[in-house]
Amino acid sequence: MRHILFEWHLHPTTWVYLSSLMTIGIYLKFNRLWSVRNVDLLGLIAFAPGLLLIEHRQYQLGFSWLFAVGGFFLVRLLLDAVMVRRPLLEPNLSSGGLTFTLVCLLLFLMGNVVAYQPSEDDVAGPRRLECMLARQQPPIGQEDLLQHGPGYPLFFIFASFANRAFISWDGADAEQASRAALEDAAAKITAILGHLALIAGMVVIGYKHFDNLQTGFAASALYLLLPYTAQMTGRLDHILPAALLVWTVAAYRRPLIAGVLLGLAAGAIYYPLFLLPLWCSFYWRRGLVRFCLGIASALIALVATLALTATSLPSFLDQLRQMFGILNPLQANVAGFWEYHEPAYRLPVIAAFVAMCLSMALWPAQKNLGTLLSCSAAVMLGVQFWHARFGGIYMAWYLPLLVLTVFRPNLEDRVAYTAVFDFPMRWRRWWAKRPNS
Repeated sequence: MRHILFEWHLHPTTWVYLSSLMTIGIYLKFNRLWSVRNVDLLGLIAFAPGLLLIEHRQYQLGFSWLFAVGGFFLVRLLLDAVMVRRPLLEPNLSSGGLTFTLVCLLLFLMGNVVAYQPSEDDVAGPRRLECMLARQQPPIGQEDLLQHGPGYPLFFIFASFANRAFISWDGADAEQASRAALEDAAAKITAILGHLALIAGMVVIGYKHFDNLQTGFAASALYLLLPYTAQMTGRLDHILPAALLVWTVAAYRRPLIAGVLLGLAAGAIYYPLFLLPLWCSFYWRRGLVRFCLGIASALIALVATLALTATSLPSFLDQLRQMFGILNPLQANVAGFWEYHEPAYRLPVIAAFVAMCLSMALWPAQKNLGTLLSCSAAVMLGVQFWHARFGGIYMAWYLPLLVLTVFRPNLEDRVAYTAVFDFPMRWRRWWAKRPNS
């Protein structure tokens, strides 16, 4: 990026100050200081000190800060269903200015992806992928369950591709270095496409489901402005599940497509499986079978790829355990918040989280698109409180849905019975009206 913009460097602290002031200037409603929108904006800005503390290795205080702000938003999201009055609070910029800001933010942050500097923890991932694709014995088992936690093994390995170009290749031949550069380019292109897909999904939700294109642009620009987005732009394990979840909401009128997307997200990082009680309850009156078929087909396809890369039955079973999170919580290799607190206390947190997810099958009784947004964000936010490996920093899993919840209008009429595309009924009507042969 410095070859394009002289002396460009996206310093985290500088970006926090700049983005916070821009957020207040563009979105704060100065004529309604005590509105819920303003409280939400200040809460989103309040995540920044925790991220900066973690950036400066003040881990205990930083993760505790993120948990405190996350707890506020968890309550806010659970109460969102009872907030019936949703006045349209447009940004302070015009449509043209907002679109210009969105495009500029995308360009700057995609440049940040190209210049992304990885950590040392993920360096071994690309080397292991070669062993798996060559059907050699891959070191996947208990160690990987402890290192990455639950999720799709190949996804975690591919997510570390961007690190390869930054490995020291002293003494490596030209072919090896060229292959590493291609893998790095592929990973960064994937990250850029993931960001574009996420932003496109938010804009589509604003245009198609909120009936306001400017709201889609406003929500997308706010997500790009947040300090977290600038710090984690190159992390595929953050952005790709987020894009899948956003497009799941965007495709909610097509249960089969929504099921496939949610199944892919659940297969990749496991935790979206806890969204099933909420989404199945939403589709109960129309679309449940198609939604379940979509989830099942996506999970079966992912399991089939594991079977193709496994060299033995024990290797396949180990990968399956990682994908579906079959792990004793007391044996997890904790890092982050739970590294400084008694890990056994995670058990009541997990129990409370599971109870919350199951209760969403019954509450709210009348589910609509608004409750899908807020409750899905609440579930993925709740995951952060017990995720063993640096729980709290995987904010992309819920942040786009949270931002859309902040901007959403009243969506009480978007229920499954009236909004979901009834393909079987239309097919039967077409069959009944066809000319007799």
